[in-house]
Amino acid sequence: MDDMGTGYAPSLKAQRGMNQPMRQPISASQRARVLRALGVVPWVRRMAPEVPASRVVSARLINEVSDASAGVACVVVVPEACSTRELDLLGRALSACGATVARAARVTVSGGQLAADVPEARAYLVFGEAQAHALGRSLPAAVMHRAQIVLADEPALVLTSAAAKRRLWSALRSLRRALATADC
Repeated sequence: MDDMGTGYAPSLKAQRGMNQPMRQPISASQRARVLRALGVVPWVRRMAPEVPASRVVSARLINEVSDASAGVACVVVVPEACSTRELDLLGRALSACGATVARAARVTVSGGQLAADVPEARAYLVFGEAQAHALGRSLPAAVMHRAQIVLADEPALVLTSAAAKRRLWSALRSLRRALATADC
């Protein structure tokens, strides 16, 4: 039922108005004239110049060269027995700090020893005191002296304690500062 009453049927003209086909497209020159008359400056997307096939370098090679020359920015050291929830929390926290921290190498500690060789990095984010001791046993003194090592609470504690979360955000903030000063 509409405003006209129950016995009113809308006319064909009113129905056809809603279902009319869209207008025909206008030419580019007419569109440009209308936009100019309205005072609108259209933006034109620039196209990338063609690069000859002989000058194309693979992205993998570029990444390998830049990683080798710049070193690893950040390494995250976590305990081996982390639950899925803990790893998800860590992943989200690291993602919030930007791409450099989110893509940081992750090394686990099992039985007081690092599971893999730790690359030399500008900064290390270590979750837990046992992991910090394992990192200290495996890194040379010169590397430890040059790097910024940031200690945070174990992931299980971060998941359950508000104070541990605050300390994690503080650690991430100092890690970002250390990475920013190393980039300059």
